[in-house]
Amino acid sequence: MLQYRNNQPYIEGVAVNDIIKTYVTPFYVYSQKTISKTYKELQEALNAEIFYAVKANSNQAIIKLMRSLGAGADVVSIGELKRSLNAGVESQKIIFEGAGKSIEDILFAIEQNIRLINIESLEELNQISSIANSINKQINIGIRLNPNIDSKTSDQISTGKKTDKFGIDIDELANLISSIKHTSNLSLKGISCHIGSQIYNMNIFEKIFNVMKNAAYRFLQEGISIQHLDLGGGIGVQYESTDPILNLEDLKKLIASYFSNVPYTISFEPGRYLIAKAGYLITKIITTKQNGGVNYLIADAGMNTLIRPSLYKATHKIEAINCLSSTKTEYTIAGPICESSDILAKNVVLPQQNRDDYLIIHDAGAYGAVMASNYNSRGLPTEILVNDSSFAVIYKPQTIEENMDQDIIPSWLNSN
Repeated sequence: MLQYRNNQPYIEGVAVNDIIKTYVTPFYVYSQKTISKTYKELQEALNAEIFYAVKANSNQAIIKLMRSLGAGADVVSIGELKRSLNAGVESQKIIFEGAGKSIEDILFAIEQNIRLINIESLEELNQISSIANSINKQINIGIRLNPNIDSKTSDQISTGKKTDKFGIDIDELANLISSIKHTSNLSLKGISCHIGSQIYNMNIFEKIFNVMKNAAYRFLQEGISIQHLDLGGGIGVQYESTDPILNLEDLKKLIASYFSNVPYTISFEPGRYLIAKAGYLITKIITTKQNGGVNYLIADAGMNTLIRPSLYKATHKIEAINCLSSTKTEYTIAGPICESSDILAKNVVLPQQNRDDYLIIHDAGAYGAVMASNYNSRGLPTEILVNDSSFAVIYKPQTIEENMDQDIIPSWLNSN
């Protein structure tokens, strides 16, 4: 968590300026204390198993920290699966989701004996059944249902409407049950759903709980055992002061009202909620300029470092480390990328800033470094974890030269 001592910013017991003196910007910094505190508060409210959604931040140090707190892993690719295993997550605490698993992905997951492979289509059900037949093995599966519930968030992060690509349409439940009954080599262990991110409205959660509880009942009525019910993630994070704050106590009461006496365990798969507010992006101002009456700060972090503002029109609080000037100026903060969309924020009022001053971008722990790219042949950001008064690099990017060495020039071009 960010706090100030003698007008200087600290993350836990570490001065941000001490990290700046040690590492080149832009870089991400995560607070271990904030992650642990957030996890424990959420665990107490949910009173259920938590499978950390690795896609939010797949750094192995972060996964390992989540594992130490008691979380399993919710993965959506073979890469995330391998990262989770390498970070020490037990195979029986890993759930593999995703609408596009290859045969190679599925075979690897089976070899690792993970807890569940969540099936997202009837075709995938048949495909995994065929694989099970070919290797003569019983495979544990889950079913991801699409409950056709509008999360009332951005269409770009909606995953639970009938027209979204995820899960099996809830209207196909009868066909799905029939298929499961006629498949002897697959062992159904649970059902799940996830309808999208940034959900604040308790009525939306109630709709999810109602639909999924009724779906579980349908399976049980048909004599199909349901051991686990995964209710997804999507718990809203407050990025702007105008965003609501989800009341965890209300969520706790709602969960208890639906699932106090059911014959299966329940789980959730939060990602953003656990890590977003623990992360900060530190960036240096390369230059200042004015175009058409707009005061620009051009920073060394851009859409290649943090793509959320460009991709989702997302807003992050940005503050200056240099607050000496009494003159307040309204800035547009842009990155160095050769794209007009490379804007981190507009209408940000800060004390007057100069070249080589530094900015702190808040709430960047989720979908920040994990979505960074080498666009414009720029380097990836360093990642740093703070624990009390200590800090350590948890991701050291390749140099530009090392990255260039990955390119392979065919022999016929070398003759030119």
